[in-house]
Amino acid sequence: MPLSIAPSNVTVEVKRIIADEKVAKHLNELGITAGTRVTVLSSDGGNVILIVKEGRLCLDRTLASRITVAVVQDNLSAAKS
Repeated sequence: MPLSIAPSNVTVEVKRIIADEKVAKHLNELGITAGTRVTVLSSDGGNVILIVKEGRLCLDRTLASRITVAVVQDNLSAAKS
């Protein structure tokens, strides 16, 4: 699913980034690469706010829609408990 529609307060793993080389390099410098786990704080409005490693980051919806993510299994286990 695209990061732009990921549910709030859930940890997701980045699977793929669909962007040109310059944008992909910039995201890499921010800590967003395939395999990275990020926590979505909010996806309301036009931006997506997430936690990457120890910091918060805000991406616009267009860029967030180019990042494919999957929900981390730890979230699913916690939700069933």
